[in-house]
Amino acid sequence: MKHVFTAKHPTEAHLIRGMLEAEGIRAEVRGDQLYGAFGELPVLPTVWILDASADAEAQRLVGEFLRGTPAWRHRHERWTCAQCGEALEGQFTDCWNCGAARPAIA
Repeated sequence: MKHVFTAKHPTEAHLIRGMLEAEGIRAEVRGDQLYGAFGELPVLPTVWILDASADAEAQRLVGEFLRGTPAWRHRHERWTCAQCGEALEGQFTDCWNCGAARPAIA
């Protein structure tokens, strides 16, 4: 296990975890349940990868994510949800309306 990111809040930590897992790097969030005690305890949520050998790739992906690179890269790749028909912008990996995953890009 290897620590790769300290988030400002649980939502950010879970977004990073989800992005890493979408790229094939197994990850978990720790400390998100303690965030409510922030101020009383010096606890911020952290993201850990399960395979420490993926650290360099994880750090690169986190850096790109924080700079907005994936959203910029996919901004013109609009897609339609196969499950509910919702039109979505390219940076979304799941349908915001029904939660269905984006089909694999050929």
